Amino acid sequence: MDSTRSPDIALNDLRALGPLPIAAKQRLLRKAVRHAVAAGTVLFEQGSMPTFQHIVLAGSAHLFARGGDQREVLIEVVQPGDLVIPAAVVTNSPYLMQARVLEPSRFLLIEAETFRAAIRQEPAVAQAMIASLAGQFRRMVRQIKNLKLRSSAERVAGYILALSRAQKRPDRVVLPYEKNLIASELGMTRENFSRTLGALQSDGISVQGDTILIRDAERLAAVSGIDPLVDEM
Repeated sequence: MDSTRSPDIALNDLRALGPLPIAAKQRLLRKAVRHAVAAGTVLFEQGSMPTFQHIVLAGSAHLFARGGDQREVLIEVVQPGDLVIPAAVVTNSPYLMQARVLEPSRFLLIEAETFRAAIRQEPAVAQAMIASLAGQFRRMVRQIKNLKLRSSAERVAGYILALSRAQKRPDRVVLPYEKNLIASELGMTRENFSRTLGALQSDGISVQGDTILIRDAERLAAVSGIDPLVDEM
């Protein structure tokens, strides 16, 4: 674990907040910390109060929710350039999820009160925050529609095609993390996920461990029922 304070932090670390005035960026970075963490690090727990606004610089943050029976599900993966649960920071409310790092990652940490003060005082920061929250809201609605309106086969087929676009490999994809986490993100058990992968082998894919070969992308797309209002193309 390594932390570096400004002035070594670059203004580009705030690209997630868009084209802010340099003066506003400098005020946000005055007490900011660039934080490098190892795989397995917990950034914060479900139910804890925000002390920082985390911005992903490299790697990712996995957001998990836990119920009363201690069953844990993966809700979302926050990618570089995005803010980690800004709604909790902005409203000074407890986190509804735990943030955990599954790969070596780097974050920019801005003190929560400094971040809230910037939103109150800087119109450009407030506008950037509205845009970030709106983007996260739309992603969450897409996720809910995917879970509630699609069958297991449609969800898994769509997930494979989305990975193909993200990895820029039309003929194959590599699963980015363990199958139980992917299954959790897709709202199914690992067993159901594995069965669905097996069933999709008659619809254009071949499974080789963590690698999935796409033999017929058109047939797979037909199974997924691609919808531009759900799938980010």
